[in-house]
Amino acid sequence: MTMHLHFALLGPLTLAKDGVLVALGSAKQQLVLAALLLRPGEAIPADELAAMVWGDRPPASAAANIRTYLRGLRMVLGGAAGTDRIRTTPGGYLLWVGPGERDLDRFDAAAARGRAALAAGDPAGAQPELADALGLWRGPALSGLPLPRVLAGRVDRLEERRLLVEEDAAAAGLSLGDAARVVPRLRALLDRHPLRQRAWAQLMTGLYQLGDVSGALAAFRQARQVLVEETGMDPGPELTRLHDDILHHRLGQRPATTGAAGATVVPAGATMVPAGATVVPPRQLPLAVAGFVGRGAEIAVLDAALGRRIEQPGAVDIVTVSGMAGVGKTTLALHWAHHAVDRFPDGQLYVNLRGYDDGDAVLPADALLAFLETLGVPTGRMPSSIDARAGLFRSLLASRRMLVLLDNARDATQVRPLLPGAGRCAVLVTSRDQLTGLAAAEGARPVTLGVLTAGESTLLLRRRLGDGRVAADPAATAEMIESTGRLPLALSIVAARVAARPAFPLDAVAAQLRSPDSRLRLLAGGDVRRVFSWSYRALSADAARLLRLLGLHPGPDLTGDAVAALVGGPGAAVAPLLAELTRLHLLTEHRPDRYALHDLLRSYAVELTQSYDRPEERRDARHRMFDHYLRVGLSAAALLQPTWTPVGPMPPQPTDVSVPMSDRAAAEAWFQAERFVLLRVLRQTAATGFERHTGQFAWALAAYLAPRGLFQDQLAVQRVALDAAKRVGDLGAQALARRMLARALMRLGDQDTAEHHLRRAIELYEQLGDLDGLALILRHRTELCTQTGRLAEALGHSVEALRVSRLIGNDYAEARALNNKGYLHALTGDHRQAVVDCTEALARQRRSGDRVGQASTLDSLGFAYHRLGDPARAAACYEQAVRHFVESANRFHEALTLIRLGEARAAMADVTGAVEAWQRALRIYDDLGDPAAEEIRGRLAGLPPG
Repeated sequence: MTMHLHFALLGPLTLAKDGVLVALGSAKQQLVLAALLLRPGEAIPADELAAMVWGDRPPASAAANIRTYLRGLRMVLGGAAGTDRIRTTPGGYLLWVGPGERDLDRFDAAAARGRAALAAGDPAGAQPELADALGLWRGPALSGLPLPRVLAGRVDRLEERRLLVEEDAAAAGLSLGDAARVVPRLRALLDRHPLRQRAWAQLMTGLYQLGDVSGALAAFRQARQVLVEETGMDPGPELTRLHDDILHHRLGQRPATTGAAGATVVPAGATMVPAGATVVPPRQLPLAVAGFVGRGAEIAVLDAALGRRIEQPGAVDIVTVSGMAGVGKTTLALHWAHHAVDRFPDGQLYVNLRGYDDGDAVLPADALLAFLETLGVPTGRMPSSIDARAGLFRSLLASRRMLVLLDNARDATQVRPLLPGAGRCAVLVTSRDQLTGLAAAEGARPVTLGVLTAGESTLLLRRRLGDGRVAADPAATAEMIESTGRLPLALSIVAARVAARPAFPLDAVAAQLRSPDSRLRLLAGGDVRRVFSWSYRALSADAARLLRLLGLHPGPDLTGDAVAALVGGPGAAVAPLLAELTRLHLLTEHRPDRYALHDLLRSYAVELTQSYDRPEERRDARHRMFDHYLRVGLSAAALLQPTWTPVGPMPPQPTDVSVPMSDRAAAEAWFQAERFVLLRVLRQTAATGFERHTGQFAWALAAYLAPRGLFQDQLAVQRVALDAAKRVGDLGAQALARRMLARALMRLGDQDTAEHHLRRAIELYEQLGDLDGLALILRHRTELCTQTGRLAEALGHSVEALRVSRLIGNDYAEARALNNKGYLHALTGDHRQAVVDCTEALARQRRSGDRVGQASTLDSLGFAYHRLGDPARAAACYEQAVRHFVESANRFHEALTLIRLGEARAAMADVTGAVEAWQRALRIYDDLGDPAAEEIRGRLAGLPPG
């Protein structure tokens, strides 16, 4: 049966299990619980937790003590259930709290409903919600606990939220004419917090509504006295204007023309300030960050879109700047806005909408209230409904040239009420959301902000650390830049860390950032993890699960089909989740249906999935992902190498996923697109207990890598496969890996190591009684002996390979062995026997459709005919071989045959034809990075001029 928990922070800290209060242990243990409850679902590093328990001077035993307190709390929460609730993650300790289990969450929800009703002009609906919210408080938050400075600061912020709700409740009561009940509550509030000018204004309004004008004026005098004594400042303009309205009995009077919900309609551009007052244009922009770098293209867009001359009235210009957390959206917006102040002579309005922040998002009604107060609208004349406030805001801005900077917006719904109407204003919005709705409906110009370039990142570090320090170690600088993924926030944190430690060598800092597991922990002091968590908390439950599971994918990118396999659902079901992650810039669709996750976000996703998803859920997701790649990879490999013997069983095909390729070209395109993904996936299978998959992946990759001359990749792949096969004792997989490993080593010129692996593979095939494998490995042994000049030994191996192939009745293997034997006859001078063997092999291969085999045999025939003194016939064979190699995308052997084709043409005095063949071979070797290119250049340079 599910146990119901109730955590209460709004008063003394308590925990109720199924309605029964339980003892929470010592005060320090309660402080640990309080710290976790104030940041639920977030991994808190041990050092931060210690600061919340002991303050600035934790004891040496703090880490051990915290572990003891956590064990105690797990027992309090219920043994196994407690372990599931309080989790140890790479980023620290995390407490999972369900929806509505904290009284603080219920308070915030009720307050939000009350404010929404208030903003919609429904004070009657707001009043009970706000009363419910306030009723959850049983005294000061966490009362009775010895709060260190860090926790005390958080409790102060909770108290501020309580006071705002008390003031909202007063506003609802005054709107309903219930001043008699509101006034005593406001007096009690002001006794505790006498500097709150909004509450003084409400008290004055309530007394005026009760007919106590002298009391209202006396309240103003008391407010002024308190403010002067406590702060040295007079009351603000809103309170002063309210006093003037009461003094002259203007409060509550309405002009002849009114708008919705009693909103005062004023002439466009007018301000409602007392006569004779000086109107100062608002300059609300926060301080811009020093050391701004780069973003030239984005600044040019802002200049073009928002920098119209004053004489050009028209529709409001809107630009949205979106991007992932920490990419520098606000930094760019403030940098541009400060440099463009002269274009907006009527001022700049700024609001942080807190769409992705620790606290509540700012309601549009509250943002409008702040803007209207700034523009001179008295408190007594403030419209109550959001529509009326928006209309008044548009009226006031209609004839002005102002910049409105809406920072950290959550979505288009939060932004729309804050947009000016027709006029000469400009609006700049920053958000993690793409805000496509504003582009579609309001014509906003979208600017998507990516990470910095390598050059911009270097410049940022130079400005923060000095040219000398950066120039002294360019390699470490480059590594730090790449470790942070060129994310400005992460770079700035690293720069601050290095600047504070001038004795630290840069290579030591770079080494600390090298491991993805420790990278986020080192950047935690700059809140990288926290800003990511704000985006994560904005996701739907299914999208949040997807982001967590993406931490299991090795990168660098993935398709929608791979995502569907990871999640375990149809593509149609994951499409909206991908759209949600992309819209919030947690995922980037950098090419159609190819999605990439920033490296730091991948590390964050790894932490999340380790914290939230059970081990069996993670293993099942990996299994589905590996099966997807293996299923498609084996199908693609079979299309590229139809004569190869398949290895292992094909993973089962889900009914809702289709293998996307139907021909060789599609298979080549898939491998080309997925090559770097598959290399990482293969290593991941070996590292996570899926060694059986590793061998199959290695076989499938060989079908693509080897013919294209990608032998370094092939070498790395087969080494991983061999290690995995050894771990599980799979002799067949060991033999296969050693055979393919030997082929790669032969191509890379390491014949000695190749021979070692061939000998071991022969022993394994003999031990297993695998004659098909033995026939194949004998052909490879033949090739190795040929390369090393041991032609007699090579001929012996070719004869043995032919014997074994005939013994097992494998026509394909027999034809390949005949070709090897024929080629060796040609090398040893028996050219006519070579032609006999190769001609028979070619006939067999044409009957079986072995195109690659035909190409190799035609190459052997060309070699034999050339040695028999018939270069024209040799060239004809070589040309056919080249066509077959091109069709098979076997570039390595294509280049070898082109060299021989050039030799045959040169023997025919066709210098032009020889040059053409060798130049084609040179281009292939250059593409592959093969050192044989230099030998071809030498041939071309040695030709006579003309």
